[in-house]
Amino acid sequence: MAALVAITLLNVVTRYLTDQSFAWTEELSIVLMVVMTLAGAAAAAGRDGHVRIEAMYDSGSPRRRRALRLFSAGVTTLVFALLTVLFARMVADEFRWAETSMGLGVPRWWFTAAAPLLTAAVALRALAWGLRVWRRQPE
Repeated sequence: MAALVAITLLNVVTRYLTDQSFAWTEELSIVLMVVMTLAGAAAAAGRDGHVRIEAMYDSGSPRRRRALRLFSAGVTTLVFALLTVLFARMVADEFRWAETSMGLGVPRWWFTAAAPLLTAAVALRALAWGLRVWRRQPE
């Protein structure tokens, strides 16, 4: 987060003083935002801290809450597993076609290589949470 703030501040000050922009700061900012978002999603998936409709969840019986937790873990696992495959294909295409970034001119896969790993981490944490809920005896 500190790196993101520093990079963004540098870009804002530079743009204000010189009327120019550092394109590389935007590339790095995007990468850092994606990494932070996926790391936060992995943490939330491991603790069952995802956003949910509390009125619907809290008003239900323990059995209904367990079913909703299992459903949430299953859907989260499925979605992030699919994202892992899609991001891996994207990284492979960027590597294969030697795409470069606009600002720095470095290979784009340098920026996107972490995405499949992080989405896989979210899927695995959601799966682990779902298995913990599944193993607990219904109340």
